[in-house]
Amino acid sequence: MRLFDAHNHLMDGRFAGSVPRLVAEARAVGVAGMVVNGACADDWPDVERLAAEFPEVVPSYGLHPWYVPTASDAWKDGLRARLEADPRAAVGEIGIDRWILGQSAAARARYHPDLAAFEPAPLDIQCAAMTWQLALAAELGRPASIHCLQAWGTLLELLQSTDRPDRGFLLHSYGGPVEMVPQFVQLGAYFGFPGYFLHDRKERQRETFRHIPADRLLVETDAPDQPLPDSHRTHEYRDPDGKEWNHPANLRAVYEGLAAVRAEPVEALAATVGANFRRLFGQGALKLGAGSAEPGARSQMPEA
Repeated sequence: MRLFDAHNHLMDGRFAGSVPRLVAEARAVGVAGMVVNGACADDWPDVERLAAEFPEVVPSYGLHPWYVPTASDAWKDGLRARLEADPRAAVGEIGIDRWILGQSAAARARYHPDLAAFEPAPLDIQCAAMTWQLALAAELGRPASIHCLQAWGTLLELLQSTDRPDRGFLLHSYGGPVEMVPQFVQLGAYFGFPGYFLHDRKERQRETFRHIPADRLLVETDAPDQPLPDSHRTHEYRDPDGKEWNHPANLRAVYEGLAAVRAEPVEALAATVGANFRRLFGQGALKLGAGSAEPGARSQMPEA
């Protein structure tokens, strides 16, 4: 089976020095493509480097709502320049997040140490950053990867009133209500299923994915974040401090988990998801037609 990871953060510093091994292990389980999302301008050069080195990497550049307060005055020009320089590149991770607004600095630091250093942007500022990036994606004909926590109604209103890419957009780790799925589908949404939803306490999210139209399903790891339960995890990764994070080679286990949720053979699911991935991110997004070759020589999701 050829497997496609619709959303991860392979450039994250928690993977420093280990990326060639992680990619090799992901290839060994059938991973043929992965969208690597930069969350802020500091990430973007690393995403570009990975896309140049590993043919299965589809680069994606964006300003995540958590990092809006850190953006320089030139971030829009920088983002546009990167996208124009690489026609394969997607826009993301972008979005809005009401959850972060209620967290203390100590609580934010548990998700990422960087987040303790600055106050989150108010929701209206997040919305302005997201809608500008979404309009840019529409202008350039690129797909977008959208993060949302505790703001699904606001997101729906923004999508209804903003230019959207004709190619569509990914609702990364979709945790919204099942009742909103048809409205998002009508606007062009695809829905990403992460391994984190295989935890017992995530029954509501799994039930939602039983109702996602097959032609809008995507699968993701969000590595190094959103770890799978021990019962499903097949690969382990520990940083130099010994802390465990999600491994991108766990993607096959996520596919198998979603196939069980939807009561269908994993081979059939893989064929469907592969077609959806290529439709959204483009037939030419991957440098490899077959998704196999030798190598060329940040934002953790809290509870939805």
